[in-house]
Amino acid sequence: MKTLLCCTDGSIYAEGVYDHTAWAARRSGAGVLVLHTIEPNAGKAASSDWSRSLGFETRQDLLEETVRLEEARHRLDREKGGVILEHATGYLRENGVQEVKAEQRHGSLVEVVAELERNADMVVVGKRGESADFAKSHLGSNLERVIRASVRPILVASRAFRPINRCLIAYDGGLSIERGLRFLQSDSLLSGVECLLLRTGRIDDKAKWYVEEACEKLRDAGYEARTLIIEGNVDDVIEKTVKEEQCDLLAMGAYGHSQIRRLIIGSTTATMIRVCPVPVLLFR
Repeated sequence: MKTLLCCTDGSIYAEGVYDHTAWAARRSGAGVLVLHTIEPNAGKAASSDWSRSLGFETRQDLLEETVRLEEARHRLDREKGGVILEHATGYLRENGVQEVKAEQRHGSLVEVVAELERNADMVVVGKRGESADFAKSHLGSNLERVIRASVRPILVASRAFRPINRCLIAYDGGLSIERGLRFLQSDSLLSGVECLLLRTGRIDDKAKWYVEEACEKLRDAGYEARTLIIEGNVDDVIEKTVKEEQCDLLAMGAYGHSQIRRLIIGSTTATMIRVCPVPVLLFR
């Protein structure tokens, strides 16, 4: 059975991740592994640094109290994680996912995802997490690192789920999006979803031929598909097209050629995920 790795921190954005995960699981006939990580305390100061200036007895008292507080914090983190996972698994089952498992891990989310995704077919993560504020411009601190490190397709969930009937595919002819097209040809995830293949940036006859050929491959696989060829600034064109064509999903290569390559490597990555009010499906 296929497996989706669903990453959650239990924030106000989590149910959006669960809704997108449930949608993908039902479409693909996949099971779900829900992951919650307890991150190391990066802000923890070395007790000896501040305790050298104190008397011996004071140092001992403070060190013992610090140990007790740390143990209590770890216990609370584990209990909180258990509640989060219990809610997530129940939510997914209520929304039609038959096979749901849960796992809590200590460590960096990026490192844990890199380990667990070996046995997964896709990773689902939210645009924002518990450390994000309510500003539209703020993305989750782990998002870009997970995107860079993951070797599986990644579904970046928007806060609110809406039915996915039309997908915009940012096609640049690179290896990543070609792998993405092969994924779509062999997987039922977007079966019945209209696909628009967008070629933008600098366009010549060769580029037009390649995007038309890619569109034919999707049609041969049973998709309703058409091409859009629009010259211009890549991120501006993609953002505008998502809105004008009323697309419910944006699919693109996580690493590609030309300007779309810079979308993911540079700061425009966060910009594209942020400004497009739809989930983003990324392929490596």
